[in-house]
Amino acid sequence: MLFKRTLPLLVVFVLGIAMMIQYFIPHPISQSFKEGADNWIRIIGAFAIVLGLASFFHVHTRKIMRKNKDSIFSVVAIVSLIGMALIGILGKDGLDNWLFSNLYSYIIVPLDATMFSLLSFYIASAAFKAFKARNAMAFALLVTAIIVMLGRVSFGSFLNGLVEWIMVYPNTAAQRGILIGIGLGIIATSLKIILGIERSYLGGE
Repeated sequence: MLFKRTLPLLVVFVLGIAMMIQYFIPHPISQSFKEGADNWIRIIGAFAIVLGLASFFHVHTRKIMRKNKDSIFSVVAIVSLIGMALIGILGKDGLDNWLFSNLYSYIIVPLDATMFSLLSFYIASAAFKAFKARNAMAFALLVTAIIVMLGRVSFGSFLNGLVEWIMVYPNTAAQRGILIGIGLGIIATSLKIILGIERSYLGGE
């Protein structure tokens, strides 16, 4: 109980309060403490990468040994990870060698582009559902979206003034409201974690 719950809660509380004090009331002592904590965070992060790799190999080798229907993807993942790591580490020019650069530029980048391009279909589907004018707010969203989209193409140039007004005033106001809400949510969540109210990061809760 001490090492699973009490000690982690105590560490989070002390570090959280110390970082808050250092941010709002900077002092050479608190700055030195922050720099030391940052170094420890980097060290712990390095060990976390090792644990992540161990978990990665454990999960995928278990899938391969069980001969799941998707085990071929686990084989590709392991081979890709080991291959790219070895090429980057053992290559004469390190990360600048031509094989590593070509594998990244002609395999990983196109795969990333393909993955994100598939999201456009989901975005289009969500937009179609959102644009159904079920009430006054949805109707306002629909009209505004149509005006902005028309103003961004050549034959809708006569709407440029209205589009710029929408983007500068209502859109900016809405974005600031969202950012304020996000900031308040971050503050509330941080306080809950520091005070030990939120304990989901400990696991099992």
